[in-house]
Amino acid sequence: MIKGFKEFITRGNVIDLAVAVVIGAAFTAIINALVAGFINPLIGLVFQTGNLDKWVISVPTLFGNTSDFAIGSIISAAISFLAVAVVVYFVLVYPMNRWKERQAAKAGVVETVEEPLPTEQEILIQIRDLLQQNQTPPRA
Repeated sequence: MIKGFKEFITRGNVIDLAVAVVIGAAFTAIINALVAGFINPLIGLVFQTGNLDKWVISVPTLFGNTSDFAIGSIISAAISFLAVAVVVYFVLVYPMNRWKERQAAKAGVVETVEEPLPTEQEILIQIRDLLQQNQTPPRA
């Protein structure tokens, strides 16, 4: 059992994934600080809250008190997510795809266009036709 675990943990893709998670967490902290320190106050100016995290909608309840919905925190989290996604795409994914395309072009790899697979109905028609061709006439 320990040998199997050792083989699993020493695979390259597991280590790559662990490194990606650590870098992603550190990168997310930077983006969250940027959103909290710059973008939230900037949007807060538009909504006159001073800071987006302070934007709360209070709704009266049936018992006379109020229930607060932290709309600003939700919007802040959405902005953080979009900022991380945009930066990851343009800093990591897009350049890597371009690099792979260049490497494939240098290696002379040509992308082939595959024909679409036949539909289920077309396959059934082919099976029917083959069965009719292979059918022997009944004996008299």
